[in-house]
Amino acid sequence: MSTLRYGFRCLRDLRATITRQSSSSTLAKTSTSSKTCRPFATTTARRSEGWNQLEKAIDASPETASLQVAHVRPMPVSPSYFSRHTQFNDSFVLVQELARKYGRLPTVAPGQAERVAWKTKEQYRLAVGERAKGRDYATCLGLAKRLHQIHPGLMPEEVLEGIRPFKRDINIYLNKPKPIPIDKFGRSHGVGRRKSSMARAWLVEGTGEVLINGKTLNDAFGRVHDRESALWGLKTMERMDKYNVWALVEGGGTTGQAEALAMAIAKALAVQEPALKTPLRKGELAKPL
Repeated sequence: MSTLRYGFRCLRDLRATITRQSSSSTLAKTSTSSKTCRPFATTTARRSEGWNQLEKAIDASPETASLQVAHVRPMPVSPSYFSRHTQFNDSFVLVQELARKYGRLPTVAPGQAERVAWKTKEQYRLAVGERAKGRDYATCLGLAKRLHQIHPGLMPEEVLEGIRPFKRDINIYLNKPKPIPIDKFGRSHGVGRRKSSMARAWLVEGTGEVLINGKTLNDAFGRVHDRESALWGLKTMERMDKYNVWALVEGGGTTGQAEALAMAIAKALAVQEPALKTPLRKGELAKPL
């Protein structure tokens, strides 16, 4: 059937060519007979009704519907198939369409929306394997954040699917710190590290005694600066005479051990008195808390 249709097209093109050649020869004869008159053909040759009816009959035949063409040019699914950034362009176009479609829905304040960990430019490039431009990614991420502020009760499913490629797989804001309990003896435990030194400290209410590796503070640290560094958290919070400290330190030098012990004591103190966590963190004594 395809061969038959191709033959009809060739005959049709041949007929049109013959018509054009005859019209051009007629024009040439007219120009030779009269040089002052030069007519131009402004209309194309009309197709006969027989050809149109024959083509309609071929298209309407049941064999044409079941015809299997051997060679067909495949069409890409995405319109950005031949671009440099296929996945990013598709996501960008989808986010723009969602913003135009749902941009007027009620939103919540930025502080009331669910906190989401968005992918950075480098993380997105690594995830999709495409080097998207920073300016384009910033624009697309701004639209995604705007869509994320839609009221949760009115959030469409297609919006959630559209902005999902820009979210991290793990939302760090949903992680909750593991509480460190106080044991039955009233002791709190803290661990600190500095360079190659590590310290573990236990705090219990007492009179201010300090034992480090079974030694007193003066025996463990010969320098005054190291002694002050080790107990800096208790001194700044004015808790020197309230807690007893028992610690184990290892690795590194005395300065590193003293700073690691200061971190461990600060963590243990924050377990005993949670209200002191903020001032300890501001004083850079318990950063990981």
